[in-house]
Amino acid sequence: MKRRNFIRNAAGGVMLAGSGGVAALAMPVEATNSNRAKFTLKYAPTLGMFTQHAGKDPIDHLKFIADQGFRAAYDLGMIGRTPEEQEKIANEARKLGLELGQFSLKTAGGTHFVLNNTSVRDMLKAKMQAGLEVQKRTGINKGLIVLGNVDPKLHIEYQTANVIENLRICCDVVGNAGLELVMEPLNTLVNHPGVFLTRTTQAKMICVAVNHPSCKMVNDLYHQQVTEGNLIPNLEACWDYIGSIHVGDNPGRNEPTSGEINYKFIFRYLKNRRYDEVISLEHGQSQPGKEGETAVIKAYREVDPQ
Repeated sequence: MKRRNFIRNAAGGVMLAGSGGVAALAMPVEATNSNRAKFTLKYAPTLGMFTQHAGKDPIDHLKFIADQGFRAAYDLGMIGRTPEEQEKIANEARKLGLELGQFSLKTAGGTHFVLNNTSVRDMLKAKMQAGLEVQKRTGINKGLIVLGNVDPKLHIEYQTANVIENLRICCDVVGNAGLELVMEPLNTLVNHPGVFLTRTTQAKMICVAVNHPSCKMVNDLYHQQVTEGNLIPNLEACWDYIGSIHVGDNPGRNEPTSGEINYKFIFRYLKNRRYDEVISLEHGQSQPGKEGETAVIKAYREVDPQ
């Protein structure tokens, strides 16, 4: 499934507007009154994950997320919202004690990072500047980047060299502002055929070569289960360069306990590692409707380490 379709279908879309969540919030969620205790780890639902309970308004979503004991939230489409809405969401999150996770810098699509091209670099610089503006308004310090597709007409070594140079240019733009650029390896077998960045080993090598504190990598456990497995050893091997962790079970890309990944063991590892960053819930739900949303919350209660 394409990223844009996944976000639209599983998370209700990144461009959310309107209200309609007040009545839903007034109704207690089945079996969630016992879920008010804070989660141990910073699991971050999207601002569209619980539309059956909270409607489509992002503020109502934040309130519902906090009420269920989550400590974080995220919105990949934050950069596409108006400045006023960005500030409103950030202010509400602060009031609720929620940390806001990464937003997308909208670098996906086509061959761009793999090219030695002036127009591409100008485009990337503009996106980094836009990201800095979002950071100033919201305090969010992580911007997600996707390196795009391979160029079949260019040797992979040249493409890798171009990626490294382009990332250095991006890091020069963000400078010392504290905005981490987290690049995400994606799987080609199910969701993203043709992408350049697929493996944790590849991402770590690029981080080492770029050699800038703003250059980090995402470990999306769903994508990496599809691509390479060996999840905890690869987390350990890349630990110093991991800027973000994404969650989704496999097969299906739904909530933990719906597939083959032992998230209870992984989350215990992260707790023992004292991991205190936002963990993005980039998945759908294995059951439809309101009951499916409740099942997502219950699944995280089940696997959350005590």
